[in-house]
Amino acid sequence: MWFRRDLRVRDNPALLAAGTEVLPVFVFDPVLWDAACDTRRAYLVASLTSLNESLGGNLVLRTGDPSTVIPALVKEINADSVHIAADFGPYGSARDTNVEKALDVPLVRTGSPYAVAPGRVVKSDDTPYRVFTPFYKAWTTHGWRAPANGALPTFVSASSEQMPQVKSPVPLPPAGEAAAWESWKQFKKTALAQYDETRNRPDLDGTSVLSHHLKYGEIHPRSLLAELKPEHIVFIKEICWREFYADILFHNPLSTSRSLDARYDSIMPWASGAEAEKLFDAWCQGRTGYPIVDAGMRQLTSTGWMHNRVRMIVASFLVKDLHIPWQRGAKFFMQHLRDGDIASNSHGWQWTAGCGTDASPFYRVFNPISQGIKFDPDGNYVRQYVPELAHLVGGSIHEPWDTLGGYDEGYPERIVDHKEEREAALADFASIKGRT
Repeated sequence: MWFRRDLRVRDNPALLAAGTEVLPVFVFDPVLWDAACDTRRAYLVASLTSLNESLGGNLVLRTGDPSTVIPALVKEINADSVHIAADFGPYGSARDTNVEKALDVPLVRTGSPYAVAPGRVVKSDDTPYRVFTPFYKAWTTHGWRAPANGALPTFVSASSEQMPQVKSPVPLPPAGEAAAWESWKQFKKTALAQYDETRNRPDLDGTSVLSHHLKYGEIHPRSLLAELKPEHIVFIKEICWREFYADILFHNPLSTSRSLDARYDSIMPWASGAEAEKLFDAWCQGRTGYPIVDAGMRQLTSTGWMHNRVRMIVASFLVKDLHIPWQRGAKFFMQHLRDGDIASNSHGWQWTAGCGTDASPFYRVFNPISQGIKFDPDGNYVRQYVPELAHLVGGSIHEPWDTLGGYDEGYPERIVDHKEEREAALADFASIKGRT
């Protein structure tokens, strides 16, 4: 059983399909390992440590190209098959094909990281959906299997490398299957009933914060769906968004770095040069002078996570206030996120930038001031991550320029004027309308 993004034993159909005597293995693929940030590397190591405990200490670790490592391990133990959960990402799919060609035994794909595998939900003419709402309706109509149950196999072992030692640059939450289920249990108990009302409030514990658990398959979305009811439709839709983005990537494998609307890469007049770099650095450091933007960026770099509403706000600010391409922001996110999922990250950015499938129109420009006032009304979120503004009272924290003593503790002044940059962004968009 070759584990990848399914680091669990519960509800794991590929593991159950592997037979009664199974060698569990994880391969540190340099292509993926080298591309990950230390935050994700450290989390992965913690998750694998937890998985190894669940497997009775039998998890075999190897490093190298899987198309070499897996066939060699098959010969080493005289295995009669290799079992995996199907990978639908561009790299993972190609990697698995290469491994399959190199094997003398079957490579058996069972299940996937999704409730409904990418490519399954299509229109009546067999073309993919490009808009979320009809995709969601077809996704729910298609349905999904119940969680997979069954007796676990007997695990055997072989020689193994040592677990890598990686120090995370930020504090990490508990990793592993047990931690995932505990997080889910707490969310159901404390926040699920109010999710549709509190999910947009970064100052409240209103979201599940399960994204890193889902990223590594410590819990399966099918397991969550099995415990949800019709009144939980808003949370169900959030699960579906993750599957929608995976489906988009499946049908558009270059969209991790290319805009689905090609005009945004070829003719949109993006900012460049020394001044653009200066603005980008201020955004990265959380020193734009807009409190909700700066709080979000500092949350990202200090915790490896950012609230989803704030992800949209900071993305809109980079693209439409600073006129910097979404790809740069997406790359910076992937350098820091503990839940960095290439499909969700790239297409979440494209949604906000206005160049993706089912995108928020480019002319929808998030106002960082009104967004802060609406979704962090007492300023508690900003206060947590921007100590230079902690002395300000209530919602006044979102407009330090209009507050007596707002800059007394060294908070930077605004690097751009939002109203002016909004007009500039709309003019840029008007310049490409009708062009190809």
